[in-house]
Amino acid sequence: MITIDHVSKRFGERLALDDVSFEIGAGRLTGFVGGNGAGKTTTMRVILGVLAPDAGVVRLSGQPITAADRRRFGYMPEERGLYPKMRVAEQIAYLGRLHGMSKSAAEAATAELLERLELAPRAGDTVESLSLGNQQRAQIAAALVHEPEVLILDEPFSGLDPLAVDAVVGVLQERAARGVPVLFSSHQLELVERLCDDLVIIAGGRIRAAGSAERLRDQNSRLAWELLTSDDTGWLRAEPGVVVREFGAGWALFESDEVTAQRVLQSAVARGSVVSFTRSRPTLAQIFTEVVK
Repeated sequence: MITIDHVSKRFGERLALDDVSFEIGAGRLTGFVGGNGAGKTTTMRVILGVLAPDAGVVRLSGQPITAADRRRFGYMPEERGLYPKMRVAEQIAYLGRLHGMSKSAAEAATAELLERLELAPRAGDTVESLSLGNQQRAQIAAALVHEPEVLILDEPFSGLDPLAVDAVVGVLQERAARGVPVLFSSHQLELVERLCDDLVIIAGGRIRAAGSAERLRDQNSRLAWELLTSDDTGWLRAEPGVVVREFGAGWALFESDEVTAQRVLQSAVARGSVVSFTRSRPTLAQIFTEVVK
């Protein structure tokens, strides 16, 4: 587990990180979301030791992280950092060897990763000859080749088509299943919502929400219900204790307490065939909008 403990960082007069605290659980995919300039990349660079915090500490399994610990990390920067003239497989294996792998182990790991990321046909091509999406896959392979114990990925899905996203997601899920803590940032909120166990929302250098996806939904949702029926739903507007958000032919979204919701359900059953009646949960986009206000 990685613990970011009351970390602050200032650049001149600008406070980039303000008392930032959250955890990256072992074996869990943690999505790190926020607008441009919110502090995501600065936080990642502090975790990696690229930047020193002005206050606070980053811990691995309860102990302050050392340089030796960080050599076992995998990092993918938002800006691609591969050598454009080198061939893809040659470069990834080279980076594996820089992390202490033997030549044969680095080459075997490279071949396996390129196959998993559907980049094997381009293994002998130079990086600069690849499309932007394939360059992104190569950058991800470079972060994974040495079997890191922690993964920090800055916008790993940028520029990827849906098939490439699925390939990358599969690889990250495999790493998490082995117990690796994975932190990644992304502006693709629907993808983060689908993929992540935990979420961290940052705005203006401060953590606005952090925790499991389910807990954040519970904390940031009003009691809302969705009713789908064969009957008209206009009658809901006259029900005591009900606030109708939206409604249409045979469908309504409304707010009420649980007792009132059960009364509504009974009334709907009496009026016609109820197709479904469910608790409505906010999307990550809705939670993000609410907590950063």
